[in-house]
Amino acid sequence: MPPLPPRDIPRTRTVEIVCHQGANEYAPPNTYAAAQICVDWGMDYVEIDVNTSKDGVLYVYHGPDLEVTTNGRGLFHELTAAEIDCLDAGSWFDPSFAGTRVPRLDEYLRWIKGKAKIFFDVKRADLPHLLALVRDMQMQDDCFFWFGDPDAALAFRRLAPELALKVNADDAAGVLAVHDALAANIIETGLGNLNQEMIDACRARGMK
Repeated sequence: MPPLPPRDIPRTRTVEIVCHQGANEYAPPNTYAAAQICVDWGMDYVEIDVNTSKDGVLYVYHGPDLEVTTNGRGLFHELTAAEIDCLDAGSWFDPSFAGTRVPRLDEYLRWIKGKAKIFFDVKRADLPHLLALVRDMQMQDDCFFWFGDPDAALAFRRLAPELALKVNADDAAGVLAVHDALAANIIETGLGNLNQEMIDACRARGMK
């Protein structure tokens, strides 16, 4: 496990920084420990994966395989919440993280609210349940969403026109297409694709 770098990241900056699964090189990904480092560093967003237990409880977990980041076996969605709550999600990363638990999403959001914003990468979730949680927490202005499944992204936009959606695009034409189809708010692209035409297309439509 590498040592933590000095906290010399400027607090005033012209870009927003998103940390993938938290500070995942310094703590187990998708855990409180990984997020706390981001909070300590003053990062803007923590990206988390949303998954669901067999009995419908939302968790912060990438999945689907338990073996990758826990001491469990099998598929995440085949375990009940009671079983998931007993998993060790830290020992595989470093012995100092032994006993780290998979966070329940509702508890995680209550903890991080006001400390950092959230990028939801939705893997497996009941969408109305997830959206209700975000709204109940009054985090509508403190998050954005991404879906690997285009149909899920479309369903999200129909259910949540007020929430921010991130999509991927490779060029200006792609920006126009996803904006028209999904009213996307945020574009992700590779640095090699970025040019003035693409930037202008995003700005003309109020996209980040």
